[in-house]
Amino acid sequence: MPVGIIGPREAKPHQLETAEALGAELARHGLQLLCGGRNGVMEAACRGHAEAGGIPIGILPDDEWQAANPFVAIPIATGIGPARNAIIARACVALVAVGGGVGTLSEMALGLQFGRLVLAMNDAPAVDDVPIVQSVAEAMELISARILQPT
Repeated sequence: MPVGIIGPREAKPHQLETAEALGAELARHGLQLLCGGRNGVMEAACRGHAEAGGIPIGILPDDEWQAANPFVAIPIATGIGPARNAIIARACVALVAVGGGVGTLSEMALGLQFGRLVLAMNDAPAVDDVPIVQSVAEAMELISARILQPT
């Protein structure tokens, strides 16, 4: 199941550390990472996921796949700019915002609109109905509960 890690290209060190750890945990649990495929939080998440045996997917805003960070195993160049945020939000069962600004905020809002679990960590924008989690373990617990909930 795809889980999105979203956040800023210009991230703070603690955000990068969290994103990398979260990416690794997704891989260890057999979950697919889907992200924007660029730098910052996205690159850190991809690095953690890849180093833990995952195959990170990047949904790029660019026209060419070469714009992906070096840890993206499957780059998908959309050429649609920030509109690619809607693809990420729709495709994922859950989104975890690690820090972020306006782009992250748009993904969070779209995730809520699509009925996805949206979590916030490490200075992510505050949004009504989005739980703020304090650790990777807490995020994984909520993601697991969402995935395992009866339909």
